[in-house]
Amino acid sequence: MMTKDELAARLRNACAEVIAAEDELTEIDSHFGDADHGITMVKIGNAIDGAIAEAEGGIQEMLDDAAMAVMVLNGGSAVPLWNTWLDALQEEAPEGDSADASQLKAMFAHALEELSDMSGAQVGDKTMMDAFIPACEAIAACNGDEAALFTAAAQAAQEGAENTKNFASKFGRAKSYGDKTIGTPDAGAVSMARFFKGLAQA
Repeated sequence: MMTKDELAARLRNACAEVIAAEDELTEIDSHFGDADHGITMVKIGNAIDGAIAEAEGGIQEMLDDAAMAVMVLNGGSAVPLWNTWLDALQEEAPEGDSADASQLKAMFAHALEELSDMSGAQVGDKTMMDAFIPACEAIAACNGDEAALFTAAAQAAQEGAENTKNFASKFGRAKSYGDKTIGTPDAGAVSMARFFKGLAQA
C-alpha cells in the first residue's frame, strides 16, 4: 500500500527532476523544435508541484488538482497532453488516502488509453509516447509492490527516451526535418522519462 503522502512526495520528486532538466530539454528542442520545451515543462512541473503541495482530500482529489493546474497553463502541445494523462489518472484513482499496486496499475492503464487516443502516436514515432507507453506497460507487467512499479516504469521510460535517437520524427515541427532528426532524442520523451525517474524516488 502507498499512502497519499508517499505518492505526493514521489510526484514532487518527479516535478523536481523535470524542472532540473530545463537546460537539457531546451537544448534538445532547439535542434528541430521551438526551443521552448524546457520552459513549458518547468511551467508544468511547477504547476503540478504547487497543486500537490496544497492538496487536501484524498489521492483522487490531489491528482484532480494537479490536472486542473496544468490545464490552465499556456504553452505548447505539451500542456493538453500532460493534462490528459493526469486527468485520466485521477479518473481511476481511489478517493481515500492510499492506493495499492492494483489500483496504481488501473490508473496508469487508463492514462495510457486516454493519452494514446489523444496523441495518436506509437513507439517509434519519436514523441513523449516513446517513454510513456513503455513506462505504463512496465507498470502493467510488474508483479512487485507499489514502489517496484515506479522503479520498473522509470527504467522503461529511460530506455524508451534513449531509443528515440534512432528514429525520424513523425509529429510536430520536427517532422519536416525527417531523417535529419536521427541522432537527437525527442525532448518530450526525455521530459517524460525524467518525470518517471522522479516517481521512482521515495
